[in-house]
Amino acid sequence: MTHSNPHEDAGRRLEDPSGDLNEAVAALVSAVRTAAQGVLDRHGLSLVEFSLLRYCSVEQRTATELAQLLPIDGSRVSRVVAGLADRGLLRRRRLRSDRRIVMLTPSDEGLEAVAGIGGALRDLNVALTRGVSSDEMRVFLSVASRIVANHAEQRGSQA
Repeated sequence: MTHSNPHEDAGRRLEDPSGDLNEAVAALVSAVRTAAQGVLDRHGLSLVEFSLLRYCSVEQRTATELAQLLPIDGSRVSRVVAGLADRGLLRRRRLRSDRRIVMLTPSDEGLEAVAGIGGALRDLNVALTRGVSSDEMRVFLSVASRIVANHAEQRGSQA
């Protein structure tokens, strides 16, 4: 009895231009997410934890802003923030002008983690796009942007 390899099956489906968009996107997301999680696992972080740290490393943020950016609910953001702060990767600072507002910034250790993981993820992207020309990548990104824009337009017309 022959067993099929789900990764090979997904690859064959992606090669078929008449294939289902949902299946193609699901296979792509699964491949990229699984590979990225492998990198993050080596650093002891989840994708949400890394994303939160990365957003805070660009500029200090509030938990509310992070909930909108990620997007996850506020209670999960609070748990992730607490966990990262307990591990020494994130700092909380209350604003002097409004003590109710807590700004979040990565610690030096958190910044080092973001930089190291960012480099590893860039290397991963290079490996995952091996054999894809720059023209093919531009077309892919253009098509993906158009699909996202169509979705946003559709959602706006349903509101």
